[in-house]
Amino acid sequence: MRILIATSVYPPDIGGSAQYARNLYETWKSQGHEVVVAAYTWEWAMPPILRHILYFGKILRKGWNADHVLLLDTWTAAVPTVAACKLMNKRYLVRTSSDFLWERYIDRTGDNVLLKDFYSTSLGRLSDREKLMFVAAQKILRNAARVVFSTEWQKKIFEVAYGLDPQKSAIVENFCADKTESCPPEGRVFIGGTRFIKSKNQEALIEAFEQARGELANLEKKEGRAGDEDVSSGLAVIRLDTTKATYDMFIERLHRAWAVILVSLSEISPNIIFDAVSAGVPFILTKENGISEKVKGAAILVDPLNKSEIAEKIHWLSDPKNREAQVEKVRRVSYAHSWKEIGDEIMELWKKSDR
Repeated sequence: MRILIATSVYPPDIGGSAQYARNLYETWKSQGHEVVVAAYTWEWAMPPILRHILYFGKILRKGWNADHVLLLDTWTAAVPTVAACKLMNKRYLVRTSSDFLWERYIDRTGDNVLLKDFYSTSLGRLSDREKLMFVAAQKILRNAARVVFSTEWQKKIFEVAYGLDPQKSAIVENFCADKTESCPPEGRVFIGGTRFIKSKNQEALIEAFEQARGELANLEKKEGRAGDEDVSSGLAVIRLDTTKATYDMFIERLHRAWAVILVSLSEISPNIIFDAVSAGVPFILTKENGISEKVKGAAILVDPLNKSEIAEKIHWLSDPKNREAQVEKVRRVSYAHSWKEIGDEIMELWKKSDR
């Protein structure tokens, strides 16, 4: 088959869509398909409207002979791709990722509305641009041959919010590698690297972490430990790492981390948590997520709006005994889903759409 993958980002840029595009490209190429990727590169330097026009031209050039088009967002790549597909008389399949409209609304307003409540409480407060984004996303999703979600949680939210036909919706769960050999942690480093946008709740995380670090330092001082490291126990002061890196470098850091922490206002199917599961690294996760069933028994869940609760869980997981107990729970999570399985499932959806 001749396949076009349309995405706003591609490695070395970071992000879930970038990894999705690269790994499906490599998977399908290895199976003998002819695969091309259309991603924004130098177009990012252009003004928004010109950027989209240039990307529209890229889709026409790369997708004219395509049998299938896979679209990996509902706005940045979607608008020009869908326009090009209409001109080329091609059907497209949309795989949703994060909710760009919800993220943009929170960034603009500072309103910490949870994703599950956003469409029922906040649509009346959208800006003109956001209203346009909502209408565009609705048309893009409704006109797709199939809409692919990674979780039932998001599928239900979007079907109601955008009035989608459940018969055209499908679930292809996110990637999770097989278990790898655990590495001993290098210090008590909590990995919290993600995009610094308001929906990721990074400011609250930093404040909660400082609270937990202060409480822990006071406790250890009372117990006769002081300084940056207690020589007798080998325990370093807990540290929060929110720096970003290329995916491969990030995974290296994650394997040697004490824990992963993700306290976003909502998370649909976070890649970083599945990376932690594969590496056997404990994690603290927002309770507003779409993967609780997959990681139940191993997840330390927190209310993203409760900084005291977040600090309490950080403090608890800082204890080596508690961490070791969580490592065992994470190792017992049985979920795994390969890129080959993901690629095959999407191929099957295309076959059904052609019938």
